[in-house]
Amino acid sequence: MGIANGIRKQARKIAIGERHTSAWAKSLRETAEELPSPPVHRLEKDGLDISMAWAIIGIFAILGLAAVYMMSLILIPITLAVVVGMILGLAAENLGKMGVPRLANAFLLSSAVALVIALLANSLVGPLTMLANEAPAFVERTISRIMPYLERIEWLHITPATFESGPMSIGALLENTGNVLHLVTTSLTPALVQGLIFFAALLLFLASRVNLRKTIIMTFRTRPQRLAAIRVINAVEQVLGFYFATASLIYVGLGVVMTVIAYASGLSAPVLWGFFAFLSSFIPYLGITLMTLSVAIAGIITYDGFIVGLMPAAAFFTVHLVMENLIFPAVMGRRLEINPFIVFLAILFWTWMWGAVGAMLALPLSLIVMTVIEELLIEERPQPQLPK
Repeated sequence: MGIANGIRKQARKIAIGERHTSAWAKSLRETAEELPSPPVHRLEKDGLDISMAWAIIGIFAILGLAAVYMMSLILIPITLAVVVGMILGLAAENLGKMGVPRLANAFLLSSAVALVIALLANSLVGPLTMLANEAPAFVERTISRIMPYLERIEWLHITPATFESGPMSIGALLENTGNVLHLVTTSLTPALVQGLIFFAALLLFLASRVNLRKTIIMTFRTRPQRLAAIRVINAVEQVLGFYFATASLIYVGLGVVMTVIAYASGLSAPVLWGFFAFLSSFIPYLGITLMTLSVAIAGIITYDGFIVGLMPAAAFFTVHLVMENLIFPAVMGRRLEINPFIVFLAILFWTWMWGAVGAMLALPLSLIVMTVIEELLIEERPQPQLPK
């Protein structure tokens, strides 16, 4: 066996040009080709080895999820900035074609995002302040409205005296409201830090977007892999940009309709209801459910009749149903359909991990994963050509 390996080594050196070719070398090469290949020993893995491999994978997966959860203060704004930056990818590309420098491009888009957020926050200051000032009267009115319905449920054992003393009294409820406000105030500093991280990450991501694309593409060695990377990146940016641009326009219309419904129904802070309708629409299934229940409770509190109180919620639910099942599919088509069960699981998972922001990020993250899988699994697709 050692002699055979030596012959192969000499033949390999001759083949790559390390020695001059001669009749003896030619004979040596032919002899090496006729020699049998060395035996290949394969190790058979039993069930225990496979279980150990999956156990190691599971441990690393758990550690990864724990790291994502523990680093939520940093990962939430960075992930949100990357998603927003990819949504604005088409706008950044169009500005680049118009001759706008990359840094100016990034500054304009990030400033536009900050301006939109500032305008929304400014428009909500008035309704939120009014709602906070009317909190005691609102609590009393709520208790007086729901008391007849609670008294009908005998196993609850709730009477008007329940709200006069004890943990469910008006004073206790207002005190708990103060505790909630204190909790919100203590959470304000981390929120400001996350906001600064978000805008800094968004600005840097948009400024280095082209270089980052090149770095990701050049990470792969072969031409087909680089073409696949180009195809995946372009598809993700197109899907996110098209989806959220169209969805924002549709949901703005829904917010305006909800504002009109709240104003016509006599609900307090109609602008706030419209904003919540717009924002909750980006969370499939859970958003519409919570919004409909909230409008129903507000209607029951506002009106004496039970049926009349449910009419604003019924009107909102009907409008949302028409938009989601008729207008939205007609505009989007069927190429962005995702399994509803997968989306529901994604919403639950990211809500558990990152709270309300995670619930809003569940859909774009699902779109990214769906697009990557679709682009990598479908073979017959026009492929872009790399520049020579």
